[in-house]
Amino acid sequence: MKVYKFGGASVRNADGVRNLRKIIDDEQNLFIIVSAMGKTTNALEKVFEGVQKGDRQLSLDNVEALRKYHAEIIDDLWRGPKRLPEVDALFDELEKIAVETDYKPADAELWYDTIVAYGELVSTTIISEYLNYAGVPNRWIDMRRCFLTEQRHKDAGVNLEASTELLKNALGKCDENIFIGQGFIGGAPDGTTTTLGREGSDYSAAVVANILDAESMSVWKDVDGVMNADPKAFPDAVQITELNYLDTIELAYSGAQIIHPKTIKPLQNKNIPLYVRPFGDKRKPGTVIRGMSAPVDVPILILKKDQVLLTIRSRDFSFVLEEKFATIFSLLERFRIKTNLIHNSAVNLSLCVDNSWHIDEAVEALREAGFDVMKAENMELLTVRGYTDELWRRYARGPQVFVRQATQSTVRVVRKKEC
Repeated sequence: MKVYKFGGASVRNADGVRNLRKIIDDEQNLFIIVSAMGKTTNALEKVFEGVQKGDRQLSLDNVEALRKYHAEIIDDLWRGPKRLPEVDALFDELEKIAVETDYKPADAELWYDTIVAYGELVSTTIISEYLNYAGVPNRWIDMRRCFLTEQRHKDAGVNLEASTELLKNALGKCDENIFIGQGFIGGAPDGTTTTLGREGSDYSAAVVANILDAESMSVWKDVDGVMNADPKAFPDAVQITELNYLDTIELAYSGAQIIHPKTIKPLQNKNIPLYVRPFGDKRKPGTVIRGMSAPVDVPILILKKDQVLLTIRSRDFSFVLEEKFATIFSLLERFRIKTNLIHNSAVNLSLCVDNSWHIDEAVEALREAGFDVMKAENMELLTVRGYTDELWRRYARGPQVFVRQATQSTVRVVRKKEC
């Protein structure tokens, strides 16, 4: 068994879906994980925003736009007007949620997961139907029934032991040997839909590879392989041909968008190689990630956007490193605030965290617990591994830098976002 994962950019239009068909040509024993098409997840977040605000028209406008977008892809694939009843039914369900949901702020993550999951459900339904039409027999798999996650929304982990039995049972009932499943989603013990975090489709594919003892996993992207930096932010980025598991985890933790942070462990546990390959030309080797690899000989730059810098101080000026640490991080966990960098002095604790719907609630709770809190918004976290003197001068100095941490090989900088 091989596992292939196709991201949203790879299947954003009918040509992309047809190219997927070419890539899997002559393959057998293949499990394909697919993301939502194009920018569908962003549009579904607008649907959720309408539910949050009680703005039904905002939600319905975005549902209608998504209906039209996917209908155009379907018509193009079938070379003429075509209706897929399963897709129509999914959009009808989504519209009903947009109109009838009795929204409560405490259920924000639950409704977010419920709504955004429709992107993967629709994309995989279209692709499965098209492949059957194009002569590639396959079976559509509902990952909400095959991945049992923890009872946690918006960033759930998969219960590997329970999911192994569920997935193998689902596949064991099939005559086909090519399967189409959704990335990014699973099901909680209470039956509600969960998501695995943004970019969680990589994690989905890795869990499938682990459960099925796959010989390899391939992520098909719109780049030639893993780059040492985001080419959109750093135009002189170059490709890396090999990485090991450990370096990849470090890069993912720092914010690199190449692979989801949770992806590597299921692969490492069974020594399954991961290939990052170019969707546009399957003959190119891409980048391989495995247990052992050649050393990386270029600096790696990772820019994590939409950050907030919290500076926390106890009002009685007691040392922040004593029992205060436990109080602070317990409050942040309560509000699901993810910390990406910690910097402390005797009485101050600076935390670079992901922006969140609950950031102001967390700040207020910290103040009620006896802390003074300063909040700086519109921040970025830049990590440079293997930095040089020239990169230090370029990125680690200047008035826009609020926090700077350096080790022998890595510098991390919290800076004000450039206009």
